[in-house]
Amino acid sequence: MATANPNNNLQLSITNKQILKLALPISFAILVPQINFITNNIFLGGLGVDELGAAGITGVYYLIFAAIGFGLNNGLQILIARRAGENRPHEIGKIFTQGILISLFIAAIGILLTFFVAPSIYNSVLHEEKQKDMVIDFLKIRIWGLPFLYIYQMRNALLVGTNQSKYLVAGTIAETVANIFFDYGLIYGKFGMPELGFNGAAYASIIAEATGMFVVFAVIHKKGISKQFALFANLKYDKEVSFNILKRSSPLIFQHAISLISWEFFYVLIEHHGARDLAISNTMRNIFGFFGVFTWAFAATTNTMVSNIIGQGMEDKVTALIKKIIRLSCGLSIIVFLLLNLFPGLFLSIYGQDEAFVEAAIPVMRVVSSALVMMSFSVVWLNAVTGTGSTRINLLIEAITITLYCLYVWVTLEKLNLPIVIGWMSEWVYWGSIFLLSYWYIRSDRWRGRKI
Repeated sequence: MATANPNNNLQLSITNKQILKLALPISFAILVPQINFITNNIFLGGLGVDELGAAGITGVYYLIFAAIGFGLNNGLQILIARRAGENRPHEIGKIFTQGILISLFIAAIGILLTFFVAPSIYNSVLHEEKQKDMVIDFLKIRIWGLPFLYIYQMRNALLVGTNQSKYLVAGTIAETVANIFFDYGLIYGKFGMPELGFNGAAYASIIAEATGMFVVFAVIHKKGISKQFALFANLKYDKEVSFNILKRSSPLIFQHAISLISWEFFYVLIEHHGARDLAISNTMRNIFGFFGVFTWAFAATTNTMVSNIIGQGMEDKVTALIKKIIRLSCGLSIIVFLLLNLFPGLFLSIYGQDEAFVEAAIPVMRVVSSALVMMSFSVVWLNAVTGTGSTRINLLIEAITITLYCLYVWVTLEKLNLPIVIGWMSEWVYWGSIFLLSYWYIRSDRWRGRKI
């Protein structure tokens, strides 16, 4: 059995090669869930515009809980990367194990909320009776994938935080193949499977997440990473380590949760404009997610590298590192911007809708593509704040930004009843505010000397 070198130096260097070495496997790992979302929506689009619209609401709901796990993942990643920068590998296994225990507890809460709280909320806020039934039935199935997703996210924190992001690839490939196979089989009743229609996508996603989780843990075991960091040497609850994880993660959990809750609020307001506008917005979410993967990968790289180099005592190099990452992130986003604006119909045609749908969606896509460019540098500055360990500042930045965002979408979509292209300009408000506040905090140097 191949084993990892226990004496391997976990400290990172500040070079473009090191940035890309971390970012490219991460981008692939982030790309796969987006492919899964798009695959679900392509197959569901074949069932009709109602199903495609409902998929937007259910997708964002599940993403709220995924974002909670992502916040925990980021907090874990900060601590693991900091211990790696300090060359203290013996602490990493403890952090990872406690992260798993915390994530399973949060997953149990998510399942209970979905069964006993979510139905009342959707019955109150959605107008179409058919949409209500589809959304609630789907979510009661889909939420059972949450434990698999959370454990899957915790392994991301371990591999990225210890500069071993290349091992993310195996699990993500397994998840994608499983999702496409079971999506097609369970939605349309192919390969001898039952024809479950809209709910088939929920079962397919659960199977895919479980497959990805089992494959990546098999890889971690085979490569000796479990042994290197003694990942499961002690499964007992450790109050001190868990408190430190929650101290760093709690603001990030709330940050990501309120961000996605605001997006669900946005989709509820869009639903009031009709099924076609909801379906168009769902395709925009897919496009935003798919083409934003490189930006999110550079953001995760920023988080890890900033924490790592601070652990090495190189605080003076933080701003230079951020600028290097932004040059790479912006460059790729500008290429995406050009492709989306030169060939908008090509990207929209994959959802199998009519010409009127495509024509109505193109102006929205132009707004979304420009927001992708804004996100490419804003989210890097935000994750630099995360990497410093100033997670409460992250939460404050998000709270201010979300307040502005929600006010904008409520006024434009609900009070003034303006077209959804105006509503989607809320992304400019969001990413502009994120950039200004994050940039100001990093340049203020108030994060220097922070111990975690």
